Amino acid sequence: MYHYSDFDAEFVRDRTAQFRAQVDRRLDGSLTEDEFKPLRLMNGLYLQLHAYMLRVAIPYGTLNSAQMRQLAMIAGRWDKGYGHFTTRQNIQFNWPKLKDVPDMLDALAEVGMHAIQTSGNTIRNVTADHFAGAAADEIADPRPVAELLRQWSTDHPEFQFLPRKFKIAVTGSPNDRAVTRAHDIGLRMVERDGEAGFEVLVGGGLGRTPMIGKVVRDFLPKADLLPYTEAIVSVYNRLGRRDNKYKARIKITVHEHGIEEMSRLVEERFAEIRPNFQGIDQTLLTELEAAFAPPPLSPQTAPDYEARRAADPVFRSWSDTNLTAHRVPGHVLVSVSLKAPGQTPGDATADQMRVLADLAERYGHDELRISHEQNVVLPHVAEADLPALYDALRAAGLAAANIGLVSDIIACPGMDYCALATAPSIPVAQQIALRFEELQLEHEIGPLKIKISGCINACGHHHVGHIGILGLDRAGVETYQITLGGDGTETAAIGERTGPGFSATEIVPAVERLVMAYLDLREEPEETFLATYRRLGMGPFKAALYETDRADAA
Repeated sequence: MYHYSDFDAEFVRDRTAQFRAQVDRRLDGSLTEDEFKPLRLMNGLYLQLHAYMLRVAIPYGTLNSAQMRQLAMIAGRWDKGYGHFTTRQNIQFNWPKLKDVPDMLDALAEVGMHAIQTSGNTIRNVTADHFAGAAADEIADPRPVAELLRQWSTDHPEFQFLPRKFKIAVTGSPNDRAVTRAHDIGLRMVERDGEAGFEVLVGGGLGRTPMIGKVVRDFLPKADLLPYTEAIVSVYNRLGRRDNKYKARIKITVHEHGIEEMSRLVEERFAEIRPNFQGIDQTLLTELEAAFAPPPLSPQTAPDYEARRAADPVFRSWSDTNLTAHRVPGHVLVSVSLKAPGQTPGDATADQMRVLADLAERYGHDELRISHEQNVVLPHVAEADLPALYDALRAAGLAAANIGLVSDIIACPGMDYCALATAPSIPVAQQIALRFEELQLEHEIGPLKIKISGCINACGHHHVGHIGILGLDRAGVETYQITLGGDGTETAAIGERTGPGFSATEIVPAVERLVMAYLDLREEPEETFLATYRRLGMGPFKAALYETDRADAA
């Protein structure tokens, strides 16, 4: 994996020193909160309901054991002993004291981490497939491209004050695990005549006006990626609306001008700036590809693993759900669930982070990944090591066998933390998970993605959940709307609203009715919830969800 250069390290240290001086001025009253706000946001510091929150970037979701241990240290020393992993492959610390934030940033800089551009109207943390560099279905590792984009976008003088925040996601696989179609720019690696390039999507996004990205180029040679990306952001920077923040994202720009006109303007700008890129970016990309060279792995057999699977049904259940095929036989990607039923989705204690760091060092070639689904991945584990790894995870409370199942719920912090939230989301996720644990139906149900947001900003990605839940405040009463049929993969779709919302006490039984209806409606156990919904449509699910009078009212 890539390690920061001397330039990177000096840049981060200088930014931290600058912010330390700004914090001192805020603490002694030289800066008002209004004056301090844009300065803190440039350094990933938010003011939430009860305290400040520091959002730390984990570029393209990749980190090593030393970095994970440092996050654990920060959680224990300056927070309340845990961190929250987000759908942007970041980590948030929810309880820092303002006076401690510069020390936290210094500690991050020691291991090549920072909080730069995790907020503000700029290009945010570039995200990627959490199986990058290891998945069996991958065309090529997208992380060198993601790192190139990170270096290009950091403090880019033209793009520090965009009309609104800007998000880029990259995947190297035809199976989209990075939700590229719901990003401002989505980059999907494709092959044409033996050459690797990218399908380029623009104008995706969730929030108040959810939209699926549109193809602006069906094949872009890798050599043109950086200038073409710059052309897109440049056109958006010029056309994007600044009169209304709710209409400022590029999805609205694409909607108002049309994809054909947007494409014309991007191609025009691309032709103008392409000559300025003389190949230095490609030289750098070649160096980055070498930096991301996979660890030395050789095919192997694992009789102890197979024997444990045959003898231990609990271990077998975990291996069935939490392991993914690796490109090297005899190895797997291990997804570690941060969603044990009843726990806060995405939270990891300092002790759990240290366990994960130790296990990555011992069994995973010193690599960890954070997924946009708020779990942790060990990407290069030998099958022979799985019994010992599982036993260590189980001892740390990290062996929930639920990846991709009902209790593997994405949830934003909601009203427990966020100043923008209009309803709690964490308790709803906890209650749903506990209910299906009680029913003992999770593995029979199979793949089902439930996603919950505590406000219209959709940080929980509810629009692309198979079952999406949106918490709202209706005249002082918490109300939860349900959408069905959302999908964040290569067949992306925005979920369809079912009808009237449900109270906090009604939402868990409502989800249960939907799932029970699915079990009755599917043609065979292999037909997933999403496939059943696409085959039958809303009708039978809505009939199961609502009582007769409510269905009529809808």
